[in-house]
Amino acid sequence: MPIRITGMNSGLDTESIITALTQTKQTKLDNHKGDQKKLTWKQDKWKELNKKVVSFYNGTLSSMRFSSAYTKKTTTASNSSAVSVVTGDNAMMTDQTLNIKSLAKAAYLTGNEVTYTEGEGENAVAKKATKATTMEQLGITESTSLEIKVGKTADSATSSMTVDIDAGDTIDEVLSKLKTKASESGIEMDFNYDEANNRFFASSKKQGEDYNFYVTSSDAASKLGLDSTKYVKGSSAKIELNGEEYTSNSNTFSINGLTITAKEVAENITLSTKQDTSGIYDNIKNLLKEYNDLMKEISTAYNADKAKKYSMLTDDQKDEMSEKEIEEWENKIKDGLLSGDETLSNVKNGLRDIMGSGFEITLKDGTTSKMYLSSFGIATGSYFNTEENERDALHIDGDKNDSTTSGNTDILSAMISTDPDAVKSFFTQLSQAVYGKLSDLMKGSDYSSSYTIYEDKLMASQYSSYTTKISDAQKALEAAQDKLYKKFSTMETALAKINSSSGSLSSFFGG
Repeated sequence: MPIRITGMNSGLDTESIITALTQTKQTKLDNHKGDQKKLTWKQDKWKELNKKVVSFYNGTLSSMRFSSAYTKKTTTASNSSAVSVVTGDNAMMTDQTLNIKSLAKAAYLTGNEVTYTEGEGENAVAKKATKATTMEQLGITESTSLEIKVGKTADSATSSMTVDIDAGDTIDEVLSKLKTKASESGIEMDFNYDEANNRFFASSKKQGEDYNFYVTSSDAASKLGLDSTKYVKGSSAKIELNGEEYTSNSNTFSINGLTITAKEVAENITLSTKQDTSGIYDNIKNLLKEYNDLMKEISTAYNADKAKKYSMLTDDQKDEMSEKEIEEWENKIKDGLLSGDETLSNVKNGLRDIMGSGFEITLKDGTTSKMYLSSFGIATGSYFNTEENERDALHIDGDKNDSTTSGNTDILSAMISTDPDAVKSFFTQLSQAVYGKLSDLMKGSDYSSSYTIYEDKLMASQYSSYTTKISDAQKALEAAQDKLYKKFSTMETALAKINSSSGSLSSFFGG
């Protein structure tokens, strides 16, 4: 790059002159930079919208294609304080009688007080053991072990653990060994030593008689107070359902589609399983809400002002504006990036057409009928009384949360109650059709990736193309500037020579 000499001899503002002479090339560079930045904003806008489309596609829409979304059942209990019930899809719609005989409990041991004697004869003093007390102080003078068996009974124990104890161990160290050993051996037990009461406490972490534990009689067990008779065995929960007895180590039973959790002993509880009409209604309502939200998002982007009066700002223009002015200006451009976009139009029209389609449904009386969303009291609002971006929104007659249609007759709920199979048939077909349409719209191509409604590959290629154009324009600008600076430098050098020899500029131009 040549030395850029300013008009020291000519008195000319060469910087301004060269800037003016190369303005066309500068404008070309600024335009490429602006176009690339605008493309980046457009990519971001598409990514955000595509994310919402894919979320709708993979979430609610996908699940509503299957009958399980419409086989909702619920179970009520005549004594809800004694039992709670979760209803599965395969539960039978009937009334059942439940008796809760007993609840599951975990085995629990309260140890004897741990004490030792300090001193001899008349000077002997009884001491309460602390966590710092050693085994030797308790009378354990050589290495030994402590065994604990786990099972319904000591004789039928299915597992056991053995803890090695040394004379120099403190109670705290023995406690740590018990906890660690229980964890390592897979036996889920808990231990603690309470210094305030100088006792060991032990319990099974699992309820039920299968997890009873038994401390094998030994000198170590005796010295540590673990041979205590204050032991409560674990017990299993027992219930009677329709006269048949069931046992569980926990208080939860899974029987024929019902998950029953016993909370207290009680008799003659009635469990009533019925069709959960509100659950089916809520699923359909949620499907329509997500559809409405997506369509509003698409319409807002499509109907936005194109902001033709707002061109991309150059760095020089930004220097003359405040940060708030720049942000407001750029937001106008961003909002209109997808205005009138053909891809958006295809998505919107495609989904709207399917939502207006009819499907052949077999009614409970055996007849078939072509039904539409309107058959269930679902339709868009009045065109002229609805805000432009919400004209595709679907409203459910009688929906208490929708001021537009809350006063109308609730046809959907009535249909769910009287002919749930017809409702299921219609909405599974509708969901499958919408799902299929989105699958087609998001199919990968040479210009777009899979699960993408816009031409992301093409836009990525365009971004790379702008990078090349920017680099070329930058080089062309610098080359033009360097050429002009070189010419002015030659002129300044010549003027300097003339001024030093004759002091006359006219002789330089006259010859």
